[in-house]
Amino acid sequence: MLINELMIDEKILVITPDESLKTTDFERLSKEVGSHIEAKGTLNGLMICSESFPGWENFKALISYIRFVKENNHLIKKVAAVTNSDFLSVLPRVASHFVQAEVKHFSYQDKDVAFDWLKSSDN
Repeated sequence: MLINELMIDEKILVITPDESLKTTDFERLSKEVGSHIEAKGTLNGLMICSESFPGWENFKALISYIRFVKENNHLIKKVAAVTNSDFLSVLPRVASHFVQAEVKHFSYQDKDVAFDWLKSSDN
C-alpha cells in the first residue's frame, strides 16, 4: 500500500510505500492529488520516503507508476527520494532524462533536510 500525506500549506506530497507498489496505489493517488493540482496548479515537491524501497508488485504496477509520473511531472517542481535503498539512490540520474522536476536523493536519516529543500523556493 502507498500511504500519502498532502501537506496543503507547503504544497508538498509525501508518499510512503509500506509494501510492494500496486496499480491501484497510483490510481488512488491520481484521484486524490488530481483535485489538489486542479485547484492549486502545482506541487512544490514530492517526497518518496521509505527506509528500504519495496519495489513494484508486478510489471503492470511499474507501468502505472510511469504513467503517473509522466502525467504529473510538469506539475511538480522538486522530487526528494528519501531512502537508504540503493535502488532509489540512482533515481536523480535516471529521472533527469524523463521529468522536468529537480530530483535529489537524501539518506533516510535526512528527512528533515529533504523537507526543507522541498520547501525552499530556489531550484
